[in-house]
Amino acid sequence: MSLPLRRPSREPAGPAPDRTAVRRAPDRVRPRRGRIPRRAAALGLAIAATLAAAAPPPEPEGIGDRLFPTLGNTGYHVTSYDISLDYSGRNDRPLDAVTVINARATANLDRFNLDFAAGSVRSVLVDGLPAEHQQAGEDLVLTPAVHVYPGQPLRIVVHHTSEPRGKGNGGWIRTKDGLAMANQADAAHRVFPCNDHPSEKALFTFRITAPQGLTAVANGLPVGQGTRGPRRTWTYRTAHPMATELAQVSIGRSSVLPQRGPHGLPLRDVVPTAHRAELAHWLAKTPQQMAWMERKVGRYPFETYGVLIGDAATGFELETQTLSLFEKRLFVNGQLPDWYVESVMVHELAHQWFGDSVSPRRWSDVWLNEAHATWYEALYAQEKGGARASLEARMRHAYEMSDGWRAEGGPPALPKVPEKGRKIGIFRPVLYDGSALVLYALRDKMGRDGFDRLEREWVTQHRDGVAGTADFITLASHIYGHNLSGFFWEWLYGTKTPAMPGHAEWKSQAVKETPANGKNGHTRARRAPGTRGGSHLHKA
Repeated sequence: MSLPLRRPSREPAGPAPDRTAVRRAPDRVRPRRGRIPRRAAALGLAIAATLAAAAPPPEPEGIGDRLFPTLGNTGYHVTSYDISLDYSGRNDRPLDAVTVINARATANLDRFNLDFAAGSVRSVLVDGLPAEHQQAGEDLVLTPAVHVYPGQPLRIVVHHTSEPRGKGNGGWIRTKDGLAMANQADAAHRVFPCNDHPSEKALFTFRITAPQGLTAVANGLPVGQGTRGPRRTWTYRTAHPMATELAQVSIGRSSVLPQRGPHGLPLRDVVPTAHRAELAHWLAKTPQQMAWMERKVGRYPFETYGVLIGDAATGFELETQTLSLFEKRLFVNGQLPDWYVESVMVHELAHQWFGDSVSPRRWSDVWLNEAHATWYEALYAQEKGGARASLEARMRHAYEMSDGWRAEGGPPALPKVPEKGRKIGIFRPVLYDGSALVLYALRDKMGRDGFDRLEREWVTQHRDGVAGTADFITLASHIYGHNLSGFFWEWLYGTKTPAMPGHAEWKSQAVKETPANGKNGHTRARRAPGTRGGSHLHKA
């Protein structure tokens, strides 16, 4: 997405302590034949009642994320997912699915949780043995047949359905000819069982079976196809670890259009076949945009990239890893200047470095994603749009609105908790232009050379990893040569916007601005092209 989100007061730096219940069943003793004395029977009933009372009921867990307390799970670390989806050809029917999770236990486990919310579970195997499963809120609670020890590898196989008919809060998007995914912020577990937190990255394999005549595409590169009667299976695999929120599967009447990027990088765009000709103009922009980003921050971090254009009214774009999702009407409405549309494309491309390759440690760190994507979007817009897209004018407008944005959504690194039922309500203007404003001030503080070095070293040091606000402050301070904690504290956590270095005349107005809402609760308040005020809804 295009809006940043992350960091509160005292969130734990690592996983929360294990809260799984360790329960041991008493040894079974075969009773003697004959009548059981009443006192013995009563004692047995009392013991059974005591044991039942001692075992706590299953409940949702979480790793302690301030914004999503029950998101993620402790006790194990996922290393890979293998997800098989069987699509009937109707996007209003559940998909049959099998999710295989390879993990390693980090604690003693007699019971552990997966995140899973919108589907039915038929059966679960843990290390080849049937496991009990119960639903607790948006968690699937598993009780394996045997105790699991720290360091033990786990293979979890869940046979389930995947439900595309849900409304709001993300997951599957129903397009005019099929399906696509939008799992940010907290929605991958509405599609498949997982450990659904951006700090829990893993490798992915997707196997999608669909009727012939449809095309299936997913993150990563294709590794095989197979045809059986009227149906075809497509297999894709990632070469780099990925957060669950960045998973993407597209199924529909689509064309896959290959081209080459810098250094021979394979690019592939996925578009509705019926609109292939009118979209070709925009797809040709990607290689040049990729080269532009590489000049700014260094080599592209993944094995491929592409633009996925969905024929659906979403109201947002999304940086799904190696295959960014775009709404078709962004490209075909004819009312937006080219430089503006291209800058939105660059926003999602920039996320491949900032948010995808370097993922946030906690959801409160999401400002790092959105500040940087908005920053490079704005720089690109200025280069292509000239005076109509002045970076300084855009930042001045953001400064004027900043106090109101902070009052409405919280400071950049301390976003307000979303309202119940609106998990994606964290994506407010303060996370986009409001957080890019922090980078504008930081560049003035560090100087352009120091700032450019920070950008490159950040994505190099944390490539394929997880990092948070404290890590960014530490690296910036190291490069600057002085502790910048005080500077960042005011800009990231203050309820009032600090004075802008070099622009004493800029004033912030305490005006509350309510962002527009997208179909799935995503919000993206953008300045209208060529104006200093107003907003144009397009989540990026």
